[in-house]
Amino acid sequence: MPEAAVVIWLFGVAELIEALSLERARNAIRSLVALAPETAHLRAADGTWVETPAGDVPTGATLLVRPGERIALDGTVSSGTSSVNQSPITGESIPVTKEPGSTVFAGTINERGTLEVTVTAAKGEGTLDRIARSIQEAQSEKAPAQRFVDRFSSIYTPLAFLFAIGVAVGPPLLANGRWHEWLYKSLVLLVLACPCALVISTPVTVVSGLGGAARRGILIKGGVHLEQARRIRTIALDKTGTLTHGKPALTDLDSTGTLDRDTVLRVAASLESRSEHPVAHAIVTAHTGPLDTVEDFEALPGRGVQGTINGVRYLLGNHRLTEETGVCNPETEWILQRLENDAKTAVVLMTADETLGILAVADTIRPETREAITDLKALRVKTVMLTGDNQRTATAVARQVGIDDARGDLLPEDKLTIVGELAGDGPVAMIGDGVNDAPALAKATLGIAMGAAGTDTAIETADIALMDDDPRKIAETIRISQHTSHVLWQNITFAVGVKVVFFALTLAGTASLWVAVLADMGASLVVITNGLRLLRRPSHAR
Repeated sequence: MPEAAVVIWLFGVAELIEALSLERARNAIRSLVALAPETAHLRAADGTWVETPAGDVPTGATLLVRPGERIALDGTVSSGTSSVNQSPITGESIPVTKEPGSTVFAGTINERGTLEVTVTAAKGEGTLDRIARSIQEAQSEKAPAQRFVDRFSSIYTPLAFLFAIGVAVGPPLLANGRWHEWLYKSLVLLVLACPCALVISTPVTVVSGLGGAARRGILIKGGVHLEQARRIRTIALDKTGTLTHGKPALTDLDSTGTLDRDTVLRVAASLESRSEHPVAHAIVTAHTGPLDTVEDFEALPGRGVQGTINGVRYLLGNHRLTEETGVCNPETEWILQRLENDAKTAVVLMTADETLGILAVADTIRPETREAITDLKALRVKTVMLTGDNQRTATAVARQVGIDDARGDLLPEDKLTIVGELAGDGPVAMIGDGVNDAPALAKATLGIAMGAAGTDTAIETADIALMDDDPRKIAETIRISQHTSHVLWQNITFAVGVKVVFFALTLAGTASLWVAVLADMGASLVVITNGLRLLRRPSHAR
């Protein structure tokens, strides 16, 4: 029958998509491992630096990492000071200062100074490799969900067939019934027993739900994941790029000396125009006018920069630099403490004699985030934030947006562990955008990636992608899942109800074969039409 062909075709497409998704996920894992360079500059026995395959570098060896280079292997800084972009591993939006004794990870980017690194993990044993293995292990633990209709039909169909045979031969053999009459009733029952409407209700409704979600920028990779969304009781959210924009921006500007605010910003932007640091980029972007000419520019690794403008020597740097310069006064200390408590990165413009201004940069919260968290609470879903940023930053952001629980200073394996613990209280979803979120995305009952800002690894590992990066779509996904489930059970109930009614009419002798055909085809049309309503469901519908 046409319905059977449609069902077979839909399930065939679903299996093809699943196979393609698995292959793309494997490719994403391979690209993840490729973040670390294949070669490293190794200190030879004679003290020279030799370019060596990373796989041949033993633990305990010393590597040279120049500005702009990716770190080849996990290790500990033995010499030098620099800022390192750790976003591929921790998801932190602002680079971290590294000094002797600091830990560095393979695949992260050295930005300013030159570092000497003592290797602590050989190729294949580092953090990136553990992330890749965690993704594969978490995915292998996910068992495919069994569909209720599949199980029901596998029992229902043979029982209905045996019942029809019993109707055809039972009364003539046991009660002297007429063979023609009971054979006719048996044929009517067989037509009615055909589970076309019942079986087709699932794929049509699910595909409509998937299509309706896709129209709203929610890409769901299969009906199983659409079904799981309504069961979620806890949602773990990454911070950077998920709740926030993932890019630092200037948030505060205070004048503390003889310069006005505009001049403070112009001088700071002029000094930072020589730097590629994200904090510097945020300050330069905030200034819209012309910049001053900077002479004798010098970077101060781990502290800031300095340069001469119109004959005046200016310094721009962190709290540590103000103390080294000797200009840190109670007012400056109070402002810096306030900004740091708000999880902002503060820099101070100063001369050798006084502080002139304080600027603060932070990864700003998406305007939709507060509404997204409110929507999730309305659905009685618990929210937990998991981030590689420090605990103070995590607590400050959680307080601003209303998240129930915040946990900071987390590595990818920490997120994986916490998601596993949360799953003990019921189905859990993980929302993230970075490589560091991928293991937790794979481990969670439902992995949701930010589709526009997310890395390939996160998107391919996740079950759902939010293509416009709007966190409000998380609650909308749950509502679409709930509505799809309601429509699906409406279709199942209707299809089964029609069978029961016409079974009774047939046994009573009032239903004919053409009525049975009409009932079967009519039920199929009704469930198809009802399922297609999901395509027209309005955005943000409650």
